[in-house]
Amino acid sequence: MIEYRYDLDGIDETWLEGPFFVDWPNPPSPATHLRILHAAEERVVAVCNGRVVGFITALTDRILTAYIPLLEVTPDFQGQGIGTRLVRHLLERFDRLYAVDVLCDPDVIPFYARFGFQASTGAVLRRYEHQAGRDDY
Repeated sequence: MIEYRYDLDGIDETWLEGPFFVDWPNPPSPATHLRILHAAEERVVAVCNGRVVGFITALTDRILTAYIPLLEVTPDFQGQGIGTRLVRHLLERFDRLYAVDVLCDPDVIPFYARFGFQASTGAVLRRYEHQAGRDDY
C-alpha cells in the first residue's frame, strides 16, 4: 500500500535507494537526494514498505506562484498512478495560487495537461557537471 506524506519524519537516505534520476548522466546520491527533499519548500513523497517510491518537489512564494522542478517515480512503480497522485496532492496545496509552472520535455506535456497545465515557452540553463548536486550548501 502506498502512503503519501508531506513530512520526512523517519526517512533517511536508505529509503531513497531508488533507482531515481534514471538516465541522468550525473544523478544525485541518496544523501544529496535527501537534502533536496528537506530543502524543498513543499514536497510529497510516496512511501511503500519503508522505501520512497516517488516524490514531487516545489519552490513557492506561497502567495502567487510555485514551480515544480522534480517529479520522479521509480521504474518498478511506474504505471500505477503514483505520479498522478503526487501531482494532485501538491496541486491541492497550491489551489489558491495564480501560477504553478513546470518545465518538462515535450513528450511529458500531455501528462501535465490532464491537470490543466498548458504548453508554454521558456528558457533554461543547465550545467550538467553540477547535476549530482552541491556538497557545500
